[in-house]
Amino acid sequence: MSKLHPQRRDLMREQLAHQTARLIAEDGIVDFAFAKRKAARQMGASDTQHLPSNHEVEQALHSYRALYQHESHPAILFQLREEALAAMRLFAEFNPYLTGSVLSGAAGERSDINLMLFSDDAKAVLLFLLKNNLEFEDGEWRMRLGGHDESVPSYTLTGESGTLMHLIVLPENARYSGGRHPETHADIAALEALISAT
Repeated sequence: MSKLHPQRRDLMREQLAHQTARLIAEDGIVDFAFAKRKAARQMGASDTQHLPSNHEVEQALHSYRALYQHESHPAILFQLREEALAAMRLFAEFNPYLTGSVLSGAAGERSDINLMLFSDDAKAVLLFLLKNNLEFEDGEWRMRLGGHDESVPSYTLTGESGTLMHLIVLPENARYSGGRHPETHADIAALEALISAT
């Protein structure tokens, strides 16, 4: 197997990031890993080990949306953020944080909303969902906690607009782990400020 020159490898990664972004934006693919593999196949590089990172894809997605979806995208993003905020207010007792593409601005029409909730009582969120007659599917989410991978409870709800919302339930001490940054995690006040600034 021939070794690509580093400069050519970087160019290939960049081209793959942009092709992946196009697939996500146009075809509504939400799984980044699947979109990257599809982009690599389309570019005749299905065996490449140099796929772009999710961050590189997100940056390419921002560029794509700014260039080709600048008229429709702001309204879609606003709607998703409003929906996220309404849910966060509903789950306020669990100190919710918004993460993912809805916060970063890379989200599109078919994007999911990802919320982190915090409780030391594993059943508290489940009981809240049942008490409020909210329909949901339960599952597990793989997360890195305290230096190792763990499975945490997750619940998926479908909003009135058909948007999927994932609630990931973490222990209380994960709130203070220092892993939360304003560009990747927004609490209610931060999201309200972001919405009013747009």
